Order: sequence, then structure tokens, then C-alpha cells
Amino acid sequence: MKKLSLTLGLIVFAALILSAAVNNSEFEKNWHQWRGPYMTGLSPNANPALEWSESKNVKWKIAIPGKGHATPIIWGNQIFVQTAIPHEKEAPPPKEKEGEQGRRRGMPSRKTMVKHSFVILSINKDDGKILWQKILKEEVPEEATHDLGSWASNSPITDGEFVYAYFGSRGLFCLDLQGNLKWERDFGQMSKHMEFGEGSSPTVYGDNVIVLWDHNGDSFLYVLDKKTGKDVHKIARDEKTSWATPHVVEVDGTPQIITLATSRMRSYDLGTGDLIWECTGMTSNVIPSPLVQDGILYATSGFRGNALMAIDLAKAKGDITDSDAILWKYDGKETPYTPSGLLYEDKLYLLRANNGVLNCFDIKTGEPIYSGQRFEGMGNIFTSPVGAQNRVYILGQKGITFVVQHGPEFKILAKNILEDSFHSSPVILGNRIYLRGFEHLYCIEE
Repeated sequence: MKKLSLTLGLIVFAALILSAAVNNSEFEKNWHQWRGPYMTGLSPNANPALEWSESKNVKWKIAIPGKGHATPIIWGNQIFVQTAIPHEKEAPPPKEKEGEQGRRRGMPSRKTMVKHSFVILSINKDDGKILWQKILKEEVPEEATHDLGSWASNSPITDGEFVYAYFGSRGLFCLDLQGNLKWERDFGQMSKHMEFGEGSSPTVYGDNVIVLWDHNGDSFLYVLDKKTGKDVHKIARDEKTSWATPHVVEVDGTPQIITLATSRMRSYDLGTGDLIWECTGMTSNVIPSPLVQDGILYATSGFRGNALMAIDLAKAKGDITDSDAILWKYDGKETPYTPSGLLYEDKLYLLRANNGVLNCFDIKTGEPIYSGQRFEGMGNIFTSPVGAQNRVYILGQKGITFVVQHGPEFKILAKNILEDSFHSSPVILGNRIYLRGFEHLYCIEE
């Protein structure tokens, strides 16, 4: 009897391992969340084009209605894009009166009095044709957003069965892949610091969808049943505004929800909602998402200060500030404000602030491999770098993409220019690169 039980146990265990391997393989074939299969910015097994322009290697290009800086996601033959479409033309901002020049520099936000349609589109990834378009809400946004932001800056996420479209103060919407609405959830109205707008994206893990609701009001971490939208956990947080997307990783068999924010980094037990560990060390206005590889968390921020550290998650319990769970810290000026990092094998690529300056770190030691490598003419960068085929792709606001050799030496391989502006990060899948601009969505293929 014991032998039979042992045999059955081994069969079940093997089935679970096979299922996990199949799931991982399936996710690697897609770009189901805003930073790719592993939330690191890396596209495994991809072989994208090196060079392109408006007249070279553009497989297709389509106009996208409205405005939205959300990075697209891909599952199967569908690209999912979120946008906010105004019902009428926006009035230009009022002119500054004499003596008021520069007053708005400290608060570069704008409000609208125009009703918007908040929309998710499904687009065929092979030919760029719109498969379906769903209006999820129509209203005048109560909140302002940054001049450089949009009312559709949160990326959607999919588990291959449903797609979860998140519009912050507009709510979270669950649809099947044919565009049928299954449920929706309203969390209320956010009050963001300096009216800088919204942008954190949801996370899906197992049977749950996770939303980080950090703002200048009552902040919460929501863990929802992904099939119903009902609360599994509603965890109160003593936090102000942050924009980082939560990330779930397994540590010793326990799924942890890792959150980065101004007051504290925290990790919660997904099953119970209990706090596992916490730590100080980030700057204000945390935007870059957490990166995890081989049980090590890499956390960074860069507004009015700089922070970068590596944490051994196996050692992280309780308050780990200044404990041996922190493997190393780096406090130089090379950390990003808006862009997330790229974790590529044993290297971490970070942009400085929102500038066209690239830095590469050794993830074992935290020491810079190179730093201060400037891309001339790049302008501001609000997108995050993406890695594929031993290359690093860096897209700037002005439509310029530099391609850099992955490795210990800084080497520019190509400079590519498109006639659009970009705040959404590149998506690389297979032989193609998908770039969502202010006006168009591009498919690049050699």
C-alpha cells in the first residue's frame, strides 16, 4: 500500500512539473504582461530585426485612436492595446500671464473637461487589422495627469484565457479573448502626488489578479479572485503615491507579492496576505518595477536621490533594513526615475533618470561594468529597455531606437528612426518588434 501511495505521489509530482514546464513554455511564446514573460524585460528565443526606418523593415503600421502610453501585450495572434479616446478636441492650455512664466514647471499636470471613451483593442499581430474594440467606460476623468502622461498608461495583462484591462480610477475589467466583458471592479478615485497621473499595472498569478492601489489617500494591496473580481485579500498599506507594478515570485514554495514604494519595500504572503518582510531604501515617487532572478530581488528608484540594491529573498524575514539579506547597495547617480531596468543574464541595464544615458551593472557585486554612456540626440526616455538576441533595444521619446551589444563593452550596433513619438516600451516576440507610438502601432520585421 505504501509503495502504491509513493508511486501515485511521484506520478502527481511529475504531472505538476510537466504542467509547470508547459505553462512556462507557453508564456515564453507570448508577451502577456508589460515587462515580458519573466517581468525582466528579456525576450527569450527572439531574433528581431537590427535595423529599420519608415521605409525599411516595417511589416505593417496602423493608426491607433486616442491617446495611451500603456505598453501593449500579446497572446497568440492578438495584440491588446489600451487607449483613451476624447469625444471632442481638447482646448489648448491657457496662456501664462506676464510674470507667471515657469510657474507650472513644478506641477506639469493637466486636467480635462472632455468626456473620454476608455477602450481596449484586439489587433491581429500578423496584419495589423483590428479584430475587436471594446468601450469599457465613458466619462470625464476627475483626476489630472502629467503633461507627458495619459489617461491610459496602465498596461493590461492576460493569462491566456482572459485579459484584464486596468484603467486605475476607471477600474479593472475582465474580458474573454473575444472581447466579452465577464466582470468589472471599481476601486474608487485615486489622488496621485502632484497630480502626476496613474500608471501601475496589474499582476496575475495562479487564481489571483493583484492591484497595487498606492496614492495620497487610503492605500491598499488588492488580491482578487481572477474569475469573479471579488476580494481575496484587501491589505491596508501605510504608503503614499507609487507607480511600481507588483511582482509575484515563489520563495521556498511560498508565492510572495513584492511591492516597491517610497516608505518601504514590502513582501506579502499571497495565500494569507500576511507581511513577510519589509525594508527602507527607495527614493520618493517609486516607478521602476522589481526585478527577480535566481531568488535575488533587484530594486531601484531615482527621483530626488538614487537607490539600487540586491536582496536575497531566502534570507528576507521581518524588517531586513541593514540585515545580511541585503547583498549589496549602490547609491551612485546612475539609477532611473521612470524606466524600469533590464535584467539580462548576469547584467543589469539601467538608464539614468529619464535621460539617454546607459549604465550596466554586475548583478553579483553591484559594481558598474560601464556607466555614463550617452546616446546623442535621444532626448528624454520614458520607455524601458528590452533585451533579445544578445542586444539591448532602447527607444526614446523622439522615435530614435539605439541597439546596443549585450556584454561587458558598450558598443552601438544600430540607430533607427521612426516618424512618431514614444512613451510605451518596446515589445519583442519571435522575429518581430512592436512599437506603440503616440499616433501609430508599428510591427517591425526583417
